[in-house]
Amino acid sequence: MDSIALISDTLATSGADEPPAARTGPATFLAALLDAGLLIPTGVQGLYGRSETFEAIADGLNAAITALGSDQHAEILRFPPAIGQADFETSEYMKSFPQLAGTVHSFCGDDRGHRRLLARLEDGDAWTDQQAFSGVVLTPAACYPVYPAMARRGPLPWQGKVVDVLSYCYRHEPSLEPTRMQLFRQREYVCLGPAERIVAFRQLWMERGLQLGKALELPVEVDVANDPFFGRGGRIVADSQRELRLKFELLIPVNDGAPPTACMSFNYHLDHFGALWGIRTDDGGTAHTGCVGFGIERLGLALLRHHGLDPARWPRGVRERLWSA
Repeated sequence: MDSIALISDTLATSGADEPPAARTGPATFLAALLDAGLLIPTGVQGLYGRSETFEAIADGLNAAITALGSDQHAEILRFPPAIGQADFETSEYMKSFPQLAGTVHSFCGDDRGHRRLLARLEDGDAWTDQQAFSGVVLTPAACYPVYPAMARRGPLPWQGKVVDVLSYCYRHEPSLEPTRMQLFRQREYVCLGPAERIVAFRQLWMERGLQLGKALELPVEVDVANDPFFGRGGRIVADSQRELRLKFELLIPVNDGAPPTACMSFNYHLDHFGALWGIRTDDGGTAHTGCVGFGIERLGLALLRHHGLDPARWPRGVRERLWSA
């Protein structure tokens, strides 16, 4: 029987007043997750396999998010977790977050180059300089492929557009905090259109994000935030982002002895991406954009932290929200 079936079976047989599982016992939350087999170590910080049970939690979260957005008439798009060099450069990501970007390199040499590569490997020497950039960049945020795709279609419909997107994303920030993974999933609803549409969209999803967090019986709060812009100039941009209240995050305590973790974000980009890619509204104006992002792994970890490592023993209302559909 798979994990979802086990959880559903428990829903039908367990009492509504069952207490949550005991808090984790090992020295750290990460150790508890690894000991329980929920995350699978790979030898690289922030890079983990996921167990069947963890994937059942992720599936339940995605189902709950889909239900929450069922009235959005969103177009469902799914992209591979990589974008081309041209679109990546257009995004200006390297101007703001060079410390987080990841590029794909491959061997592009001839037979002689291959022999040189094999000799390096045989001698235990560095070999990565025998590779060249492939023109492919790992996706840094699930919404990034959406903007060039919409721009290539021409002007938006008069009412704007909402896109439902899910992708693995990469950010180079190795860490022992389980919430700070190098490869992780983002589920997003992306809205494109006139400014007033985006402002209303973001407000709606801030309310719905809080609603979902409370339905999952998690200790949530929403606060103004900023992205991790790089360098001295980045601090000025971050301050401006906070001052204009362009980004809010839903925060949940997850990591040992650390501030609460951002598990959802609610973003208004003004016309930044519309101008970069030439996305137009139906009247020829530059489109504004916004998005709500759900960190699937982070929300799953928050549930495990606050309700215990066995989902079959989670509060009944939480299980019903995730797996009763």
